[in-house]
Amino acid sequence: MATLARLPSRLHHTAYVTHDLEATRRFYEEVIGLPLVATWCEVDQLFGAERVYCHLFFGIGDGGALAFFKFAKPEDEKQFGPKMPFSPFHHIALNVDRDTQADIERRLQENGYGPPQTFVLEHGYCRSVYVTDPNGLILEFTLDAPQAGEISRTRRASAHADLKRWLAGDHTSNNTYRVE
Repeated sequence: MATLARLPSRLHHTAYVTHDLEATRRFYEEVIGLPLVATWCEVDQLFGAERVYCHLFFGIGDGGALAFFKFAKPEDEKQFGPKMPFSPFHHIALNVDRDTQADIERRLQENGYGPPQTFVLEHGYCRSVYVTDPNGLILEFTLDAPQAGEISRTRRASAHADLKRWLAGDHTSNNTYRVE
């Protein structure tokens, strides 16, 4: 098993292209509650051309951020901003506590976000609220189960054996935490 001597300390930011800066700002700041912590207006020589763009950062609790680019030229946006695939298997998951998750759900409802833009999954090891942002990006707000530490230790202890079993064709679920 390969081990790293040092791990990254946290996610600094993750970045996506947006088609509408104001709709993105409104959603993240006013609906979700993430503060706009920086706006960078930039001009750079990138990939053989001058690129003019605005870069927004929305803060999360550990000091990291979700960031969004908007290009001045439509051809740059087309080149660097592919359409987000609609798939719950392509998303950003943010850890929240019970009160934060409830507040986000309330604000989503008050702002007209409901199915199919939002859905909830009870995984057993966590409760997840999913919402699609104005750019087509899916966000997951995850509330860990009360016994998350024990669950993590169990899954970590068997992680390699579980992977080996699954790759060998045994696709039996090991999620014994889901309540149906």
